[in-house]
Amino acid sequence: MTELLISKLQKHGIAIMNMRGQGYDNGPIGRPRKKRSLFGYEGEDEPVTDPQQKFEDMDTVVLTRDSATLERALTYGDSRDIDTKELCNEFKALLSRHLFPSLSQTPSEETLGYKEFVEAAKTVKHIPVALCSDKEAWAKLSIVSDTIAIFRKADNHQDNLQLSETKKVEADGLARFITMNELRYITEYNQVTAVGLFQSEVKAHLLLFINRGSGDYKELKDRLGALAPEFVGEFLFVLVHGVKSNEKSLGYFGLTSRDLPRVGIYDGDSDMKWLMPEGEISTERVREFCQSLILGNLKEVKQAGEPDPKTEL
Repeated sequence: MTELLISKLQKHGIAIMNMRGQGYDNGPIGRPRKKRSLFGYEGEDEPVTDPQQKFEDMDTVVLTRDSATLERALTYGDSRDIDTKELCNEFKALLSRHLFPSLSQTPSEETLGYKEFVEAAKTVKHIPVALCSDKEAWAKLSIVSDTIAIFRKADNHQDNLQLSETKKVEADGLARFITMNELRYITEYNQVTAVGLFQSEVKAHLLLFINRGSGDYKELKDRLGALAPEFVGEFLFVLVHGVKSNEKSLGYFGLTSRDLPRVGIYDGDSDMKWLMPEGEISTERVREFCQSLILGNLKEVKQAGEPDPKTEL
């Protein structure tokens, strides 16, 4: 989305160098984030000598149109990463707050971590990235020096990597940090994403166990992805594919790939797990299943994967 935004602004003669960004088999792991193809700084427009003036001259109608394009591109189900009106107002506020940095503030190839960050961003193309050198914005985010910061909506968490305290700044290392700390409203489970999932302060996980090629795969994934924002701060929603590499995780819940799709809950605080009773995987049933853990109603329910008690004859 960074490239789309920059291209829209460049079309109107604006050069913006800064943007405000925004295992279940018994153990946690670590995870890296993917990089986004970064900024297209080249364009057909003439160099901007006075960005503030160019910004003043931009038609509000055009700004609104381009902001709406970005909103649609960043909409997933019922959740949106940006709002057209808010984004348009933020662009306008850039002028009134004089946020265009001086040349001395603008990151360059000599800036610690700059080249490595740009290279890392090219390998995590699905993740929006931005550069920010405005110290006022840093202060609001509790950042005091050159830092890679990740902002997650899934659990309202900010992860910081302070470059001055890093022994060696490399593109691969930055990409690994980003990928390992990436969480979405519904996150695909693997050995990389498991790190961020199990290190999150949100310890309850709602899991959709499903075979990727099944006919209802996309429908169920989208359905739970749309429900996830209702439980931000309480649950992480996780997608577990019924593949060989996940056999141990499935077995932990007493499942095989033939049993899917199924929905389960893992509570990291108590190290307990449950399966939602078989039946339709509807939004309402999954919502009630999540509420049953929040209300404490699952504590007395038999855990998933436990054998039935033996009875003596």
